[in-house]
Amino acid sequence: MPFSPELVLFDLDGTFADTAPDLAHALNRTLAEQQRPALPFEHIRPVVSLGGIALIRLGFPDVDEGDPRFERYRHRFLDIYLEDIAGHTCLFPGIAEVLARLESRHRRWGIVTNKPAWLTNPLLQALDLTRRACCVVSGDTLPRRKPHPDPLLHACSLAGVEPAATVYVGDARRDVEAGHGAGMPVIVARYGYIPTDEDPAAWGGEAMIDSPLDLLDLLAD
Repeated sequence: MPFSPELVLFDLDGTFADTAPDLAHALNRTLAEQQRPALPFEHIRPVVSLGGIALIRLGFPDVDEGDPRFERYRHRFLDIYLEDIAGHTCLFPGIAEVLARLESRHRRWGIVTNKPAWLTNPLLQALDLTRRACCVVSGDTLPRRKPHPDPLLHACSLAGVEPAATVYVGDARRDVEAGHGAGMPVIVARYGYIPTDEDPAAWGGEAMIDSPLDLLDLLAD
């Protein structure tokens, strides 16, 4: 089913940019500082879309969130990540071509992520994409973040495009919930950071893709 959106919005981690290598490095450095063994990358990758709290839970399963060490480890992890936020991060293969196609057709694109702005903005700057995105909505831009639809509705408002003329692309169930709550179709990125116990086909998205280049077949000229 082809879509003809005026605006395409992307989730950031796991959909637009492959940030897992840098986040895994930051987590394993945090573990090393506490004399704990590193975790295999394949164990970390599926958790990345769930955010920093989930990654600290993964790395320190014996430290409860109420333990003062938990927040200390989380802050240290984020500090390490910010030091070299795009050391190994790159756009997923095909995203550059998708953006070029959208821009050649005078279609707008933007980012809606739960990543806080103090991490989102430096990352997009490092990728040299800040000026090209028509809108960037981070996890702390509004009081409520995904799965609430507010961030997507805010992005549409910033772009001057109705939600019904927008498509959201994401790799998590909350992306589908947020998109549907905002009244827009959602394309699920199966190549993203999806936990092994999740079935993206059950999320109810309007389409699924195995590569960003698949978007070119779904977005009608």
